[in-house]
Amino acid sequence: MKRIAIAERDDWRQTAERLGFRFHTIDGAPYWDERAYYAFTLEQIERDIETPSGELHEMAMDLVAEAVRDEALLRRLAIPPRYWDWIAQSWREASPHLYGRMDFAYDGDGPAKLYELNYDTPTSLYEAAFFQWLWLEQQVERGALPKGTDQYNLIQETLIEAFATIAKRLPKPLYFSAVRDSLEDQGTIAYLADCAEQAGLATRRIAIEDIGLSKDGWYTDTDDAVIRAIFKLYPLEFLFEEEFGPALPTSRCVLIEPPWKAILSNKGVLPLLWERHPDHPNLLPAFFDEQPAAALPAGWVRKPLFSREGANIEVHGADGEILRSDGPYDDAPFIRQAFHPLPKFDGGYPLVGSWVVADRPCGLGVREDASLITQDTSRFVPHVIG
Repeated sequence: MKRIAIAERDDWRQTAERLGFRFHTIDGAPYWDERAYYAFTLEQIERDIETPSGELHEMAMDLVAEAVRDEALLRRLAIPPRYWDWIAQSWREASPHLYGRMDFAYDGDGPAKLYELNYDTPTSLYEAAFFQWLWLEQQVERGALPKGTDQYNLIQETLIEAFATIAKRLPKPLYFSAVRDSLEDQGTIAYLADCAEQAGLATRRIAIEDIGLSKDGWYTDTDDAVIRAIFKLYPLEFLFEEEFGPALPTSRCVLIEPPWKAILSNKGVLPLLWERHPDHPNLLPAFFDEQPAAALPAGWVRKPLFSREGANIEVHGADGEILRSDGPYDDAPFIRQAFHPLPKFDGGYPLVGSWVVADRPCGLGVREDASLITQDTSRFVPHVIG
């Protein structure tokens, strides 16, 4: 694994704007950063990223199967009891699911270490699935990369195949929804809707804020049409707290991601996985906050069960250094995970995001920050195999 400097394409910003990638710059700083790329060997991809991702995914799915039969586990995950039966039913009915992202610390030498699962509302999808592939094609065409240079990236093809399979079980049309004013979320659902349309689905878009509830318990759009199936880029735990949240179990609306993803979008799965698979080479020791701190080595990281984008993280290094990130999740229960720092390449700390679509590992994206904590403003850096 190497970080290699490369000249930017002169027209990449115009290309991004033309293709709807409007969050390529955040607060005046580049979010998409093609001044360098990460190079992996094929062995590193297959042995250290793809294969462990498949194994960890199976372990996570086994945990869901256990949790929906055990209320004690749902309680440890702080999932509200009113939703337990609904979550369990969605698992028993094999409610369709689409994708997830595992975040790893990896330096090219030794097993990748799982930081967390992002299995309900994973972002950085468009840039991983499409824009970094376009970068690769254009850099090869322009001679900046050798012919035959490849990338671990079957994400878009796998998404389209997954939508084609899901379509057989969905009422039509499939709505796509996110927060109205989030450029990143709106860009992500626009991309996913395009993949769904390529798979033959009829789609519609609606802001989360515009969804209504009819007197007979159906969710509705701005024209009072019934929403029977919706992809929502909005956390399930947020939906639970909304005014219309209590209507979810009886709404008869098919959700993607499904209710059972509330289990895997929860950082409490990290200590639960460690309890079931202690000393697994890709897992870090992790414990719920109320457990004795002596169970962890000198360095540890404290994370809320429901945080996203690196919010409310507290890092205690083995040398006593403490790093903290702000955020809105400080009232949630916490876990503690053994400290395993990200590697450092040319002043940046890369986090490897491994994508799983329809149970299949199929690609990766690299996020890079000047800090050990990867956040929503951390740069996306493309990668190659070679």
